Amino acid sequence: MTTLAAPGAHPHAAIPPRPTQGRSGSVLAVYAGLTLFSLLMLVPFLLVLLGSFKTQGELTRDPGAWLPESFANLSNYAVLFTEKNFGRYFLNSGVVSVVVVVANVLFASLAGYALAKIPFRGRSLVFSFVVIAMTVPFVAVFVPQFVVLVQMRLVDTLVGIALPCLVMPIAVFIVRQFAQSIPDELLEAARIDGASELRIFTTIVMPLLGPALATVAILTFLNSWNYFLWPLVVAQSADNYTLPVGLAVASAAANTTDYGVLLAGSVTILVPVLVLFLFLQRWFIAGVATSGLK
Repeated sequence: MTTLAAPGAHPHAAIPPRPTQGRSGSVLAVYAGLTLFSLLMLVPFLLVLLGSFKTQGELTRDPGAWLPESFANLSNYAVLFTEKNFGRYFLNSGVVSVVVVVANVLFASLAGYALAKIPFRGRSLVFSFVVIAMTVPFVAVFVPQFVVLVQMRLVDTLVGIALPCLVMPIAVFIVRQFAQSIPDELLEAARIDGASELRIFTTIVMPLLGPALATVAILTFLNSWNYFLWPLVVAQSADNYTLPVGLAVASAAANTTDYGVLLAGSVTILVPVLVLFLFLQRWFIAGVATSGLK
């Protein structure tokens, strides 16, 4: 039996308001927990930054101290760039990383778009090989790649350091997953208007792939900027060392580790990564959210 509301009464007057106090309290608790967790994650980076201003004596005398005696102490950074040839290592890493990022953005966008939107025989098989390549650890192909470099006479060159990373399977996978979201009707309309495949790719597809390409740029930059084992083997002279290898060499002196120089070098290596991520974070988050990497 339906109960009629009294004349003049509000039609929704009998519906009690939803309790929001408990919900808002739980949301605040979640945000407080996440904030605390984020601050805890920043503690190691803060210790590295503060330690870079300490002398070797401070670090060995009281390693648990947080603050350095003087924030004006830049001797560790001065040693890096004046005595340890860190400027050369920085330049080498920059050249290798830029080449790797540009090559992956170009080749991964071409391959990913083809695997997503251009039908051809064996497309599924090719994509299966890309996925399989993502699961193969680098150490499994380390020796064959080095043998190829020896035969190509690219050992102890920056080209040899960058060559294995020019097309990364994860980059092709990300672009392919993102390109699948591009409407087929948009591409067909461009073909009906007489646009060539190259023009469709450069004027329509590439602008739409912005978030995916930002994700590719960050991941490939991190891989080439931070990688240690491959440059250590390929670069056999100090002139071709990258930053991780140069930092390992620069921080070692007379069978001891200069921790102040090591921490200063870690800060120097970290700064470009933070700048790149802050610049591309909006597109990076969008690319990860829409490419299946959740």
